Amino acid sequence: MAQEPQTFFDALAVRTWCSLALAALGRAREEIDAINVYPVADGDTGTNLYLTMESAVGAVEAVFAGHEAGPPAVRGPTLADAVRAMAHGALIGARGNSGTILAQLLRGMAQVLAADGETAHTDGRGLGLALRHASDSARQAVARPVEGTVLTVASAAADAAAEAAGGGDCATVARVAYEGARTALAATPGQLAVLERAGVVDAGGRGLVAVLGALVETFTGQTPGGTTGPASASVPHARAGHGGPAGSAHAVPGADAVHARVGRGVEHTEQAQSGGRTSAARGPAHPSAARAPAHPSPSPGDEGECGDGPQAPGKGGPAFEVIYLLEARDEAVARLRTRLDALGDSLVVVGGDGLWNVHVHVDDAGAAVEAGVEAGRPYRIRITHFGLGDVHTTGAERPVGERAQRAVVAVVPGEGLAGLYTEAGATTVLARPGEPPASGELVEAVRRAHAREVVLLPNDPDLRHTAAAAAAQARTEGIRVALIPTRSAVQGIAALAVHEPERRFDEDVVTMTSAAGATRYAEVVVAERQSWTMAGICQAGDVLGLIDGDVAVIGADIGATAETVLDRMLSAGGELVTLVLGDEAPASVADHLEARVRESYLAVDTVVYRGGRQGALLLIGVE
Repeated sequence: MAQEPQTFFDALAVRTWCSLALAALGRAREEIDAINVYPVADGDTGTNLYLTMESAVGAVEAVFAGHEAGPPAVRGPTLADAVRAMAHGALIGARGNSGTILAQLLRGMAQVLAADGETAHTDGRGLGLALRHASDSARQAVARPVEGTVLTVASAAADAAAEAAGGGDCATVARVAYEGARTALAATPGQLAVLERAGVVDAGGRGLVAVLGALVETFTGQTPGGTTGPASASVPHARAGHGGPAGSAHAVPGADAVHARVGRGVEHTEQAQSGGRTSAARGPAHPSAARAPAHPSPSPGDEGECGDGPQAPGKGGPAFEVIYLLEARDEAVARLRTRLDALGDSLVVVGGDGLWNVHVHVDDAGAAVEAGVEAGRPYRIRITHFGLGDVHTTGAERPVGERAQRAVVAVVPGEGLAGLYTEAGATTVLARPGEPPASGELVEAVRRAHAREVVLLPNDPDLRHTAAAAAAQARTEGIRVALIPTRSAVQGIAALAVHEPERRFDEDVVTMTSAAGATRYAEVVVAERQSWTMAGICQAGDVLGLIDGDVAVIGADIGATAETVLDRMLSAGGELVTLVLGDEAPASVADHLEARVRESYLAVDTVVYRGGRQGALLLIGVE
């Protein structure tokens, strides 16, 4: 849907810009992934930028939704409200080096635009100042910056904006910033030899050009560069043997250009000892491009540290990428920077006001996490292993792993269930209470499964539209995806139990769907507040039993409530009861329910799993 052009930079303009930037990064994602050759050719820069921006968009939309749900007399969000939400969303959702730097760029803008919390909008001068501070703060966040990266492109945009900000409006400032960034992007191959050899521009800088192109569209209503937009910005640097004939001007090379990620990431989980939450690591961003040319020997221009990470192909690099959010004081973060800089490279620490996003490449992932524990409270920890024969390795072309014929991707609510699903052969996406995965995370998991055919199990009715969007995106990449609308993890277990990769795809999907549909599901939770329910009024602290998504039982005791729920489910018959205990559920509950089934339902079997921190005290499935 076409966006109305904005005259000033106000809250609505922030909302429009974020939406347009997400769309622009979505269009350019595969192209950016494909040109990601520096510092680590892991083919995920476009994906990381997209996921970071998606998180920012979600935060901004939540602010607007909160105001729209309030009394009519309450005015909408201020500019400060919108930019703070944008910055916070990007910070907590930042992925990889490129996403972390983008988050700091947005935070730097927010610090200027939200300085006066009551200002309704800003003009061209204010926008220019925001772009300047964004560039400066991003450069300061990088341990060892180098030119020819996204930092160079951001600086050029800020320099150009400063020249126009004196008498220009927002549209003018945005346009000159975009053109300045575009010119700087075209020059990046001359600043980094690895880009020159590959005939590509810096991938992170390419993403920033797309974001700035969306800023131009916000104020003008037109995509810069004509109908093709920033995704086709021409870069006069493709050469013979590097993507085009000598002397020709070409668009940034796409998926058929130089480099797609080789090898598959090894999935890891890591948990801080101070209560940090576990998170599944990212795998390869895009398995569809299978060509990986050999890297020539590095030249001196490749050596150095940069905002996108310091390790150029041609030199052995650290084995792990470690990312986590960190609650810590400023002085503790200063010490953390020093320690992590000594442990590895590609260090970027962004944030402030007690909340930080930390990114580093290291050989000792445990030491990087321990450093965070000493500094404060790390959580949402992601550790990606680059793998044996990984992207740091040089030499002849390496064979890319053959795709599996079929895989299952499932969203699971707890670490215990994630382990169970993984043992059964599924690729999992961990959904923590109150933190549902975005569509981009599901697409990423589908790619990580590295299969021609994928069965997607959302295991949550609220994820139906998110999963459908992810399936649609994956299909555009040539992956055959079937979405089974599982509403609970116990339905997913039933579907996974009858999964047979050797069957025809359609038959397998029908069988799995039938098994999931034949499984009634329930959960036992604690009410957080007083509320009207199908079973009456509940008070905060009451134990609720939900059957097929509706509150059916209100009680005071976990065991008694769970027994009542189970009896109601089995009154309609059943052959197998599945119990999944959360961390906060007493162990005696499972024993009690197993005994109840043995005594009252002689032909019914029971199986018990530990779900970990799954939100609900207990999940129940009857099939």
